[in-house]
Amino acid sequence: MATPLMALVFLIYFFPLHSAGDSSLPAVVDYSILPHALSDHKSLCSQLVLPAGYPCAEHKIQTKDGFLLGLQRVSSRNGDLEKQKGPPILLLHGLFMAGDGWFLNSARQSLGFILPDNGFDVWIGNVRGTRWSHGHSSLSEDEKEFWNWSWEELALYDLAEMINYINSLTNRKIYIVGHSQGTIMSFAALTQPEIAKNVEAAALLSPISYLEHITAPLVRLMVDTHLDTIILASGFHELNFKSNWGTVLLDNLCDRLVNCINVLSSITGENCCLNRSRFDLFFEYEPHPSSAKNLHHLFQMIRKGSFSKYDYGLLKNLRVYGQRMPPEFDLSLIPESLPLWMAYGGNDELSDWTDLEHTIKKVKSVPELVYLENYGHVDFILSMKAKEDVYDPMIKFFKSLGKSSSL
Repeated sequence: MATPLMALVFLIYFFPLHSAGDSSLPAVVDYSILPHALSDHKSLCSQLVLPAGYPCAEHKIQTKDGFLLGLQRVSSRNGDLEKQKGPPILLLHGLFMAGDGWFLNSARQSLGFILPDNGFDVWIGNVRGTRWSHGHSSLSEDEKEFWNWSWEELALYDLAEMINYINSLTNRKIYIVGHSQGTIMSFAALTQPEIAKNVEAAALLSPISYLEHITAPLVRLMVDTHLDTIILASGFHELNFKSNWGTVLLDNLCDRLVNCINVLSSITGENCCLNRSRFDLFFEYEPHPSSAKNLHHLFQMIRKGSFSKYDYGLLKNLRVYGQRMPPEFDLSLIPESLPLWMAYGGNDELSDWTDLEHTIKKVKSVPELVYLENYGHVDFILSMKAKEDVYDPMIKFFKSLGKSSSL
């Protein structure tokens, strides 16, 4: 417990947070809202995809509540972005990550490259607040309201708009691939008929809807000490590990005080197969910002054992929802005809089998399951054997549905 406890003390006192309007806090690394004509050196396409030889185009969409999201469209090396024939597939990243995470393993093991090589029309999603999205139509990142969201809005606004946009351009239903938070978003969104009607199938890596039985020691410690409540009560709204001060502290923490792989294991579970040669590149891009409200919502799920909307407390729940407790997302509303594929790991301490079993009992369809005994939470995107262990079986699942005849 010594390492998690040290890490918790570090988080409480030095976590790079952002309180709207507080100029006394250290300045954050510049990730200004990009202009409509995207600055090439700041785009995901130009940094990670085009240098690898894959055609890539940047797209910007606006959600119903005004957030400007970045989407990237990727084709095979000899493909034409304007004449894509393969089925569209949308990749959804996890918490404190963004779309770059699909390209940070080796080229042969990165899903962002594997899918276009297999003929898919690949779209990379980036939720609000991440550095590849573009702010808000009227709010500044310095305003409290800019960070007033959780995974609920990511599902019902961000994911909904991504699906609508891709569907409008391709006139086809979409395949979804989510990891971690991306699976929470998918589960919640697919309970909404107007969203689910445009989805062909979903593949979920480290699937999460219930979180009651997570065993990750550092996360449990933060939940038990109500770190999320302390952060919100202190007036902080943005969680950003990439502040100038935070970057220096994290570098010193990893180099001099603790092994950061041990801290990672305390958060996610023991990862068996990480490609450690990619760590420098991985941490050059990760983590991305998220909101304190999002963390609080996730911790609510752990404490309550529910898959519900955000809990504002009795009085505000009555005003917002018309009932004392927030309504649950009813997983039985996910269409029985919608094929689901789920891959989970025996060492994943965030996506626990007991919680996944709860999820499976709630959905009407019978998902196809892939169990990887030695995999932890991060292995699903950074394993040296991700293609063979995870992505090849997933692609086989998609191709078996009979909707991928153009592949």
